[in-house]
Amino acid sequence: MQSPTILYHSYPQISTSSFRFRRPSPFPRSPRKRGACKPSLGRVVSLALKDLRVAAVGNKSSPPSLDPEPQDPDLDEDRYDNKKEEGGVGLGWLPVFPHVLTASMANFLFGYHIGVMNGPIEAVAGELGFEGNSFLEGLVVSIFIVGAFFGSLGSASLIDKFGCQRTLQIDTIPLVLGALLSAQAHSLDEMLWGRFLVGLGIGVNTVLVPLYISEVSPTKYRGSLGTLCQIGTCLGIIASLSLGIPSDSDPHWWRTMLLIACVPGVIIMFGMQFAVESPRWLCKVGRFDDARRTIERLWGRSEVEKSIEEIESVVKNDGTKTSWSEIFVEPHNRVAFLGGSLFFLQQFAGINGVLYFSSLTFQDVGITSGALASLFVGITNLGGALVASYLMDKQGRKRLLIGSYLGMACSMFLIVSAISFPLDEGSSHSLSIIGTLTYIFTFAIGAGPVTGIIIPELSSALTRPKIMGFSFAVHWICNFLVGLFFLELVDKFGVGAVYATFGGFSLSSAVFAMYFIVETKGRSLEEIEMSLNSSFPTDSK
Repeated sequence: MQSPTILYHSYPQISTSSFRFRRPSPFPRSPRKRGACKPSLGRVVSLALKDLRVAAVGNKSSPPSLDPEPQDPDLDEDRYDNKKEEGGVGLGWLPVFPHVLTASMANFLFGYHIGVMNGPIEAVAGELGFEGNSFLEGLVVSIFIVGAFFGSLGSASLIDKFGCQRTLQIDTIPLVLGALLSAQAHSLDEMLWGRFLVGLGIGVNTVLVPLYISEVSPTKYRGSLGTLCQIGTCLGIIASLSLGIPSDSDPHWWRTMLLIACVPGVIIMFGMQFAVESPRWLCKVGRFDDARRTIERLWGRSEVEKSIEEIESVVKNDGTKTSWSEIFVEPHNRVAFLGGSLFFLQQFAGINGVLYFSSLTFQDVGITSGALASLFVGITNLGGALVASYLMDKQGRKRLLIGSYLGMACSMFLIVSAISFPLDEGSSHSLSIIGTLTYIFTFAIGAGPVTGIIIPELSSALTRPKIMGFSFAVHWICNFLVGLFFLELVDKFGVGAVYATFGGFSLSSAVFAMYFIVETKGRSLEEIEMSLNSSFPTDSK
């Protein structure tokens, strides 16, 4: 089979030694008293050899120094990862964690708005006067996707002009206004406008948050921190489903749920005031001193000069201004093709169809509550995302993506077998439940988080916002089409045939990932760009 279209040029591995400094004692030695016993020659030699062994463990590449190094409090930040060598857990992610956690609240809000209409849509229809009209009920849900499509396309201009930090703050305006308008809606038009504004804000956030996390995270922990997007979405869905339980007894509870959606937006607006700006964006707009301070704060002093040198070389090569047409020419068109293809395959592998149909699957085994069934699904999704956060920087993106799609394909074929060749009714329903939960779990391990992580990693600094916007626009179009035609296809061809098609797409996705996706684990964004872009001078690579 033909080799992948994207190939890495050889890039030298840059390794740094780990230094261990001996601190001078804070207590001055008292002068030796007359008559005190002098240590023997053997004792002196023994102590000297011991010091040599300790110094050799700390730095094998350089001879031990007789003079102790002076204390430097700024070096403490660089010692986070040294704890791992002593048997602990590396803490290099800790300085950046509050910043990416605040940004990932936007994904929590995304998940919340996905689930907020799951239960009370009939109550909304009854109160606003379109009860029984399935088209209008679907429109209230799907207008959210239309807004997200336009938000994705418009996000690139905002990011290029204002940066990630300010854009996240600006984006809370349609999120809060849309939630308020929906919560107090007394007509269908008000509800539609409110849902559209929320979708507009979500469209910007789904592009912005993974991009922001990829640009501020240390290389070593970029993948694990990137899974916060998936984890935040899962927690948002679970929160909305849990808060939606009173809607069964209170027909007006949906207004309270939509008002609650304002709270995360306000937290993001004020929280991002204390978050850092992306050092890559700061360099792109010429604010190198601010970028140095940000890198020192997040990654440690030892990373400043090397990171600035790499980012500066990329900025000089790429320039600072771009247009949409550039993502369709070499070398950026290859990444745009990969981004669009990954989201196309993700959606047509059937995740939204399976989530929609899962409540009916649970009803077959006696779980009649749609909210409870969705809660089971949400917890399974969250469990997979947590596993992904642990494996992402250990196993790599490509391996997780391939394994995820293979697991999804096997799960789909298990459900098809249970439907097409049932042994008995109880076994068939049990196998369908197992297949559904396994499908969702394996999706959350790879196909869900990896797709959003790897696209900004492969994109150049110049075109990253636009490629992300284009890729998510494809995502929303495919999401809309699957939701629009899923039930019609099930009615016409049956669940077994539709799920078999999902299984076929999952297998195709695994093959696509095997031959076209390159591994990005453990490489800085600049190293990846230099490897993919042949326009860089040879000495830059």
